[in-house]
Amino acid sequence: MTHPAPRLVGVGVGPGDPDLITVKAAQALRTAEVVLVPETDTGAGEVGRAEQVVLAACPQAAARICRVPFSMAQRKGVGAKRRSSWEAAAKAAEDAFAAGARSVAFATVGDPSVYSTFSYLADHVRATVPDLQVSVIPGITAMQALAAASRIPLVEAQEVLTLVPVTAGLEQLAEALDRSDTVVAYKGGRHLPAVLDLVRHRRPGAVGVLGTNLGLAEEELVPLEAIEADAAPYFSTLLVAPARTATGGRL
Repeated sequence: MTHPAPRLVGVGVGPGDPDLITVKAAQALRTAEVVLVPETDTGAGEVGRAEQVVLAACPQAAARICRVPFSMAQRKGVGAKRRSSWEAAAKAAEDAFAAGARSVAFATVGDPSVYSTFSYLADHVRATVPDLQVSVIPGITAMQALAAASRIPLVEAQEVLTLVPVTAGLEQLAEALDRSDTVVAYKGGRHLPAVLDLVRHRRPGAVGVLGTNLGLAEEELVPLEAIEADAAPYFSTLLVAPARTATGGRL
């Protein structure tokens, strides 16, 4: 009897609201023999956001969940903590396949192709598991959720959109603000005052909103002109869009 090839699936579970998970993602979680979820190193035993979504959208997967480390201590570069997290996550998948699992899912907040650790996990596992098939199920991103919640369109007509991780440096954000119509900044909570100063200097007439805990009960949306906080949580998204004064003005 021929066994199916081992399959590793990156499953995007959206920003936090379990109602925003796709039908395909829910089906993958229901059928996977093992569901890997990230566990941050900020709180041992704490249920992470991806796991919360999985449990709410697919409670029958609870017994098949396996937490893998995800280090948030290192913001840039490939250091010891980050490398060990990748290796531990890969080993969890490899052990599952070695034990006979044919389908292993990795649940990630947002989309597996947008600033996700899934690509690193897949590279590690592909190197050790023969005939591995890797697939990705997209998820709703934080910027899409923020645009929907704030009713600020990401882009219209011929406008250009740029997504920037603030961890890449403020100069990258400054360049995006100068060149693009709409700019979305991820991972900027720790540097919020500097980010706001830059946005207000480069784009004084822009429309913007800061979103935190998108899709959760504690979701908060703060207009650009009203932001006063010195910092924001890691899961924060800043949307800066042009002031659109006419319907279809950029067509």
